[in-house]
Amino acid sequence: MYLARYAQVRFLTIILGAWLTVFSLTRLVLLASHLNDVNTGVLGTLAIFGLGLVHDLSFLSYAALPMALHFALCPASVWGTGWHRGLLRGLMGLTLFVMLFTAVSEWLFWDEFGVRFNFIAVDYLVYSNEVINNILESYPVYPLLALLVVISTGAVVLSGRVIDQTLTAPLLQRRGRGLLLAAAVGACLFVTAVMGQDFGGGNTVQRELAGNGPFQFFAAFRNNELDYPQLYATLSDEESGALLRREVAEPGSRFVSSDPQDIRREIDNPGAFRRLNVVLVTIESLSAKYLGSFGDTRNLTPNLDRLKPESLFFSNFFATGTRTDRGLEAITLSVPPTPGRSIVKRLGRETGYASLGRQLEARGYDSAFLYGGRGYFDNMNAFFGGNGYRIIDQTSVPEEEITFKNAWGMCDEDLYAQALRQADIDHAVGKPFFFQLMTTSNHRPYTYPEGRIDIPSGYGREGAVKYSDFAIGEFLKEARRHPWFGSTVFVFVADHTANSAGKEDLPVEKYRIPLFIFAPGIIESREVTTLASQIDLAPTLLGLLNLDYTSTFFGRDILREDPAKGRALIGNYQHLGLFDGRNLAILSPKKGMRRHDDALGLSDESAGSAQDPLLRRDIAYFQCASHMFQHGLLRWSPDALSKADDGGASPSGAATFPNRTRREG
Repeated sequence: MYLARYAQVRFLTIILGAWLTVFSLTRLVLLASHLNDVNTGVLGTLAIFGLGLVHDLSFLSYAALPMALHFALCPASVWGTGWHRGLLRGLMGLTLFVMLFTAVSEWLFWDEFGVRFNFIAVDYLVYSNEVINNILESYPVYPLLALLVVISTGAVVLSGRVIDQTLTAPLLQRRGRGLLLAAAVGACLFVTAVMGQDFGGGNTVQRELAGNGPFQFFAAFRNNELDYPQLYATLSDEESGALLRREVAEPGSRFVSSDPQDIRREIDNPGAFRRLNVVLVTIESLSAKYLGSFGDTRNLTPNLDRLKPESLFFSNFFATGTRTDRGLEAITLSVPPTPGRSIVKRLGRETGYASLGRQLEARGYDSAFLYGGRGYFDNMNAFFGGNGYRIIDQTSVPEEEITFKNAWGMCDEDLYAQALRQADIDHAVGKPFFFQLMTTSNHRPYTYPEGRIDIPSGYGREGAVKYSDFAIGEFLKEARRHPWFGSTVFVFVADHTANSAGKEDLPVEKYRIPLFIFAPGIIESREVTTLASQIDLAPTLLGLLNLDYTSTFFGRDILREDPAKGRALIGNYQHLGLFDGRNLAILSPKKGMRRHDDALGLSDESAGSAQDPLLRRDIAYFQCASHMFQHGLLRWSPDALSKADDGGASPSGAATFPNRTRREG
């Protein structure tokens, strides 16, 4: 209490007290709006606020250090001047504005993602053009900012007497200033010591509510790449390698390395290679729950639903992650979602891989990545450009060919028009093509050309889903008129789901996405119920083409007549899961191991160990994925390309593959 009566300490206390009040009110509002997900009683609620106070004080210990340093060094002759007092009043107003702005931002971020600030918020600062435009189109930003300025200014004016009394209180002398500075530095050192401690427990929503947005925002810079062996459960190299090799082994495949954690192998697909065109459409945020094919009754996806009886329809298919870059990584490289950043965004280490596009480019295909937005977002241009694709994005499309665009890019219809144009060019010169498209329309602010569907533009997610489906219908209708349609395989898959937040770290059902492979006259339609995830798409597609290749893929061909038991690899930036169709194994930092029995039902959580067969499989996938990435074993090696005989390739691809029985003996 010695310091409490002095001006410097009192002023600092007012500012920190205001921050704590705003943090607590933010937590209270978020809690009140998610009571069903929190699922706790009085003691649990007190625990949320108690742990929240720890996080709040942790952030404020660092945030207060510059002010404490100034107050400790500011001489009395400067403290009492008019300009300095005006500066401190301005600081108070600015601080109030920043804390209110943070509270509103946290609410909007939670509304979008169901979590506090994390990797996504960090990335959004990097890609400020798209994000700022998206926010401006989605929310009444300027009125909100004006309101915050009014509230902050009003608060400073109304508290003028209190501030005057604080600024005219006795000043700390040299000894007291030293104590103030020592206390501030000591608090920061203490926070540094405890920042690595695990404050886990409770469900995901409870832990997020107990968090602190600014604290977690800055922590995301520190943790953007996580070292697997240091933080996660491991097996011996021999054990993990042997387990994974059993997972990915197929009849006709041959491993090419003696390293037990190296799964590079020669894949021998039966029959002559069929040089079919491929158009792979990755649809933004298309959860399975929006499709009539999965039981939805709102008729939002009539065009995709009509494809079900005409396609290979995968009803038990899951996204690997929760963001676009994770979906692109899994589909393109067939790797599990390793902790930290996706490979797509690991600057300086994002190129040179044995990607799906590279495999087809090596067989004479025009491999191209077509994106409705600006490809620098999420580092997509660098990733695809360095892995066998040429790039077509919004910046390479003439303005007169763009009929509608918003913050994220041109509408889906414009993207499909570019694909049709490029396909005609390739077909005219007799070149097979592989186009990998990434759409943008099913994304906030959910705007699209008027008059296309019966839901107004900007109405919300339902309208964006229905417009995305409309654009697919128009694309296929137009494609049927082109001469290359009869020798083209169309693939429609989501990059991730619309919302993966929930009571659990990895709510399995929320990772379910649609996958349609549509090629009338080429592929016999049926429903595929085998459990799989996005890492299985590339090997399945190459199997459909009967292509022999050297594989670095962690996925496997779902359509083989001799498939192993299905599984899905899912994750977020720190939790890594393997779902076997009933139970879920989860690996977490601090060597954490858990399992959820009946993951789609009661989801009964229990602690796990490395003796659990399901957790051992989980460890094998992610430990080996980390090893292969770190040691360059996912790289493309042209010398390792199989010497396949293309002499029997059929340019038309007209023969059918009934039920995909491709291997005998």
